[in-house]
Amino acid sequence: MQILNDRKIKEVFSNIPQIDTERLILRKIDPRDAADMYEYSCRSDVTEYLTWNPHKSEKETERYIKLLGKKYDKGAFWDFGVEYRKDAKFIGTCGFTSFDQDQNSAEIGYVLAPEYWGRGIAVEACCAVLKFGFAVFDLDRICARYIDGNNSSKRVMEKLGMSYVTTYKNSYYIKNEYKTVIEYAVTKKEFFAAQALTKKD
Repeated sequence: MQILNDRKIKEVFSNIPQIDTERLILRKIDPRDAADMYEYSCRSDVTEYLTWNPHKSEKETERYIKLLGKKYDKGAFWDFGVEYRKDAKFIGTCGFTSFDQDQNSAEIGYVLAPEYWGRGIAVEACCAVLKFGFAVFDLDRICARYIDGNNSSKRVMEKLGMSYVTTYKNSYYIKNEYKTVIEYAVTKKEFFAAQALTKKD
């Protein structure tokens, strides 16, 4: 029986669980995260390859988190906040951007503070989200997309065991221009097979 449906999605994310990894805590985003979120969300180097513009003030970030709280209550927001366990600092977000019930699949997205780039943290967070999606929703496939030029994001997807699917050439209107977006994906079977090999190594 297919697990993925609106009721299940709302049920899970209206009471979003905490996920613990070696270095991270993935949890609900709340008002105490505003200052840390603003530190990275105000930077143009962070938002360069994202669909949204830099936050102009901490107040804007506070309003955004308040809106997220309402969406969480309705089970309509599917991102985890990423907390770095060692210093209890909020350093980004990672979660689902969409679900496709017909295909029993989902898409993930992520953003991290620059101080934590290049340390395998995005891979660690995304790996936890992939495991969560495959286990809790019994998804068959999870994809991710990046704007052409964002090679760091491409490497994250490859390290997750994702494979190239297709290129949407000049198909996404982002920040007042059409941009090329590349899609990668991994099936449940492929992901756990790769995880098993990693454990053996």
